[in-house]
Amino acid sequence: MSVALTELGIYLDQCLRTDQFQDYCPNGLQVEGKPQVVRLATGVTACQSFLDAAIDWGADAVLVHHGYFWRGEAQQVVGIKRRRLATLLVNEVSLLAYHLPLDAHPQLGNNARLGCLMGIDLAFQEPLQPNVSGGLGNIGSLPEAISAAEFVVKLEGITGRRALHVGHSELPVRRIAWCTGAAQDYIDAAVKAGADLFVTGEASEQTVHTAREEAIHFVAAGHHATERYGVQALGDHLAGQFCLEHRFIDIDNPV
Repeated sequence: MSVALTELGIYLDQCLRTDQFQDYCPNGLQVEGKPQVVRLATGVTACQSFLDAAIDWGADAVLVHHGYFWRGEAQQVVGIKRRRLATLLVNEVSLLAYHLPLDAHPQLGNNARLGCLMGIDLAFQEPLQPNVSGGLGNIGSLPEAISAAEFVVKLEGITGRRALHVGHSELPVRRIAWCTGAAQDYIDAAVKAGADLFVTGEASEQTVHTAREEAIHFVAAGHHATERYGVQALGDHLAGQFCLEHRFIDIDNPV
């Protein structure tokens, strides 16, 4: 079975509600390849290693969270950009990328999927910033309180890497706020929402002081590690919707 690239792009734009976001990059089809898609490879970032692995598998299109053409980047097609684009164009592989819309989707998004893995059912996940249009981040409660140390161990088991934890390990936590990727500045929203603990991917120097002075646990679990789950769920959804072959390709990134 196959699906037309145009049909796939229209479906994704509608599913992820791209028109509701002011983003730092174009969401949707970024590089056009073959008109029909049979094999779809998904990944976090369209780096060269990911492209090479996708092409070795025989992908007709790749779908990622971090694509190309970011606001403020150099416009010249040289170096890394030239090599990556040449790889796609020579092999006629399409690149579809969804950034903030993929973070925010209430069922398939990075935040929704990480919440489920942490033990917070979709039915009990709420927006972290309910009054902000296009706002990111979720908040919800664990079925029962556990120690911060237990929570961090569980999260490390999910991501497969060590996490940075700011806070007293023995204290109980239940109300959890989270936003995947580089969302350390959302710690203020987590404090305002009454969270016991805030999870994101990265940390900044000032985040540690905020966590200590506001008495909220802070956990940085990895930018790449926290953003692996939405694109996998989206790829599986598309495979079922259009009878596509789907493979998630994870290129390790310690950040």
